[in-house]
Amino acid sequence: MADGHKALKLDRVYGSIRADLEEVESRLREISRSPNPLIAEVNRYLFQKGGKRIRPALLILSAKMCGYTGADHVFWSALVEIIHTASLIHDDIVDNSTLRRGQDTVHAKWGPNITVLLGDFLYIQTIALALKTKVYPVIDALADVTARMVEGELIEFSVNGRVDLSEETCLEILDKKTASLFATSCHIGGLLAGIASGAEEKLARFGTALGLAFQIVDDVLDFQGEVRALGKPVLSDFREGRFTLPLLHALKHAPAKDRARLLDLVEHRKTRADAPLEVQKIVRASGSLEHALERARAFTREARDILADFPPSEHRDALGRIADLVLERNA
Repeated sequence: MADGHKALKLDRVYGSIRADLEEVESRLREISRSPNPLIAEVNRYLFQKGGKRIRPALLILSAKMCGYTGADHVFWSALVEIIHTASLIHDDIVDNSTLRRGQDTVHAKWGPNITVLLGDFLYIQTIALALKTKVYPVIDALADVTARMVEGELIEFSVNGRVDLSEETCLEILDKKTASLFATSCHIGGLLAGIASGAEEKLARFGTALGLAFQIVDDVLDFQGEVRALGKPVLSDFREGRFTLPLLHALKHAPAKDRARLLDLVEHRKTRADAPLEVQKIVRASGSLEHALERARAFTREARDILADFPPSEHRDALGRIADLVLERNA
């Protein structure tokens, strides 16, 4: 599926909330304006491309599925997207990544000093804007998820290069770094709608399952995608010592000869230019990509089962279709 086709499919899913997402884009441009020329320049660069906007869409669809009819969802969706953007900025610094979504990272264009400060600025600006609303349940949710995402980054950095990493720890990192913001987006939708706490918790569990599936598929694509589609170098995670579910599974379940070769390639990944291609070949042959995809399918089934507890609506259908598209994506 080419990138344009992917965007077209999402556009159809977003049909019932297209006007809301356009308002989110307007609000992002408004919030990102600054009298400081440097901040204004970097913000224009960051928000010039719409992207998938999955997290704002999850918030809006969750709120509307639960009966919300107000207008504040646009503001909170914009803040969720800014938090996501700030997390990517910091992630790229830690990983020394030079490409993101097919364009230079902020880190590559402006250097690490400016970039880390801008990421901090976006986080602080988001919480400051949230505090002005005095909607404390939503503020608490945003503050909590920001802390969880940073914690996930710290855990991942602390185990960088470890070949004995357990699948449970790997999933914990994915939960904190990626799935937590999916969960919070859905949870905030429930908070805005004023639904019962049990239903809020179900929405958060839906977001967690969806986010885990999304990130696992992303990790699989790192082994089988193309630079043009991914918008970043293939096996970028491996090069930086981030050992994701497919590689960890291969290190435990590939034939003994291949496991020994993988360990050698991991050890010399920074000096062997051909290491990524050979690792890619071994992981593909080991059945580890299928194992990871089955985990993603299981999380998607869990997400759909949770959705079934909510009354039928076009918004519930759209959330279910997003779950389907997560498994179909190639970028």
